[in-house]
Amino acid sequence: MKRISYLLASSLAGVGIGAAAFAYSGEQYVTCHLNPNGDNFLALRTCPNSSCDMMQKLGPATFVVTMEPHGTKGWREVTVQKNSQDWSYSGPTGWVFEKYICLVDLTE
Repeated sequence: MKRISYLLASSLAGVGIGAAAFAYSGEQYVTCHLNPNGDNFLALRTCPNSSCDMMQKLGPATFVVTMEPHGTKGWREVTVQKNSQDWSYSGPTGWVFEKYICLVDLTE
């Protein structure tokens, strides 16, 4: 459902109907492609740069919600979820390198 609102807004914008009336409610991702033989975590950072302070270590299968529909130079602003059903947006918010998050398909 979350992804559908973004897709609808994108489609309407493509036919000339203003998408400004549609708010981006986020898409759910999960940490992935972590190296279990390495550090095995994804850093949640204060800004979109590896030199920024690390706020938290996100382990394998940590769920996050994106804050914007597109990344910024390989980085995504996210809110950490307690679990896959947590849509409270109350978790820590920061930046992650988007290579290590995978979209959760909510249509199944």
